[in-house]
Amino acid sequence: MDNVVIFETPEKGRGLKATKEFWAGDVIFSEPSLAAVVFDSLAERICHSCFRRQDKLQRCGQCKFAHYCDRTCQRAGWAEHKQECGAIKAYGKAPNENIRLVARIIWRLDKEGSVVSDMQLTTLDELEDHITDMQEDELKDFKVDIHNFLDYWPRSSKQHTLDDVSHIFGVINCNGFSVSDQRGLQAVGVGLFPNLCLVNHDCWPNCTVILNHGKIELRALGKITEGEELTVAYVDYMNLSEERQRLLKTQYFFDCTCEHCKNRLNDDLKLGGREEEGVKPSEEQVKEATDYCWKMVEKMDEARLKGDYHEVVKICRDCIEKTEPVLADTHIYLLRIWSTLSEVQAYLQYFDDAAEYARKMVEGYMKLYYPNNAALGMAAMRAGVTHWQAGQIEVGHGMVCKAYAILMVTHGPTHPITKDLDAMRIQTEMELRMFKQNEYVYHSMREAALKNKPMSMMHEPKSVEEGIKNLFHRKK
Repeated sequence: MDNVVIFETPEKGRGLKATKEFWAGDVIFSEPSLAAVVFDSLAERICHSCFRRQDKLQRCGQCKFAHYCDRTCQRAGWAEHKQECGAIKAYGKAPNENIRLVARIIWRLDKEGSVVSDMQLTTLDELEDHITDMQEDELKDFKVDIHNFLDYWPRSSKQHTLDDVSHIFGVINCNGFSVSDQRGLQAVGVGLFPNLCLVNHDCWPNCTVILNHGKIELRALGKITEGEELTVAYVDYMNLSEERQRLLKTQYFFDCTCEHCKNRLNDDLKLGGREEEGVKPSEEQVKEATDYCWKMVEKMDEARLKGDYHEVVKICRDCIEKTEPVLADTHIYLLRIWSTLSEVQAYLQYFDDAAEYARKMVEGYMKLYYPNNAALGMAAMRAGVTHWQAGQIEVGHGMVCKAYAILMVTHGPTHPITKDLDAMRIQTEMELRMFKQNEYVYHSMREAALKNKPMSMMHEPKSVEEGIKNLFHRKK
């Protein structure tokens, strides 16, 4: 692989550096998974070969566990599923996703050796497993998985030492990467990508990772000079410095020493008070509003889990009324309230309301996230759609264009989301021209179109933890 080189430091261990200059949107490398499996919870709804979501899937007639789009997908996935199929039949049931993934990895390594491609930079033996860093409760679950794996592993397959098996479990525990569906909107499985394991973390990274047509792509977020280390964000930057450091320590077993963590950059904005005409609320007022907002976030999440969306709206409105005059528009709890209220109101088809809070959310994100952040792009896309649904074509088109510019960098022109967004950009541009020529005619045509083809119910809102913010899979 010509674009990168492995280097080593005492602080971080191994990492990757660029061997040439890159610009925003450049693909530094792409990599297929060594092995990947569908999440247990989605085993009957996602194709086990192409990872597409389908309404009707065909079940494997032998193991009764694997599901496929059709015969084509079943044949394409047979090489990986063949030994798994027999093992599931013999075991009597399908084991959990971690056990299935480890088994697929070992079967492939047994067949092809430790290096399965000329592009592979590292073997699994060289990757860290961090078993000695695990907490007692985590180690207990870890040992249960290994015990169940040994029961599941066929006697007819090559036998491996307990240390070798434990090492691979440790590697996927801290290096597994979420595999998304064909739209790239929902994590549906987990896979192992050896080269990606070498890319270190930074809270303000110069790269992002996206899954595109079955392969991960490491993409440059801006200019990267020759010899510069390549980094990605393992956790969401929207968390406070202290929370990011806690997550990184407990999930990935290292202390982050990046500039943003050391200097707690932007933490003051994330928990700040609203300033108007040079007047700020007192620290006590901000703290009181922050505490109240957090309690409302918890109540909001509970109501959302129950599917009580009218209660979600009531909680959000009460919170906004009491805290919006005090808290900054970059306050992370207020941003969560705005984001959820926008999503739920769009689901309930109150599009004007949804558009207002989507706009506030995006404006807050823009002050916190780095410019080409994928989460910012996705938020702008959602805001653009919501404004278009509300008939606010000027703002809607602007948001869609902003989202398209970001996703061209983070996802690239061939990604399904970018293609859909481009079609939406062309559509809103055409509608905007019509709107500028004659507002009355535009709204009349829009109203007539909606009467002839009523808007369908929006998809049920998902948790903000899903999707783009949770690419780095970690067993909780």
